[in-house]
Amino acid sequence: MDSSQQNPQFRQGTPPGPLAKLAAFVLSAGFLVLAFMFSLVALAVVAVVGVVLGGWLWWKTRAMRKQMQQMREARQTGFDQPTRSSDQVIEGEFIREVPPDQRLG
Repeated sequence: MDSSQQNPQFRQGTPPGPLAKLAAFVLSAGFLVLAFMFSLVALAVVAVVGVVLGGWLWWKTRAMRKQMQQMREARQTGFDQPTRSSDQVIEGEFIREVPPDQRLG
């Protein structure tokens, strides 16, 4: 099959002229500028949404943070000591020492 019998759809045309090249350059530059502007707007929207969600989360957890701070201060001052009793818990087992005069049997 020689070149004269090829499908006309795939036939190579004349190379683009300078006006076509200039139009392609201007359109490409315009699309790049639009894409850059869109990315800046999208980034700004994501940043604002992130700040708003972060502020909301900070506001909703303020009571928990205050309680944690109070617990930390109580632990440092030593007021949070558990009371001791005669009962001991070792590895999840309850051990109770009974004096010999109170034992059954």
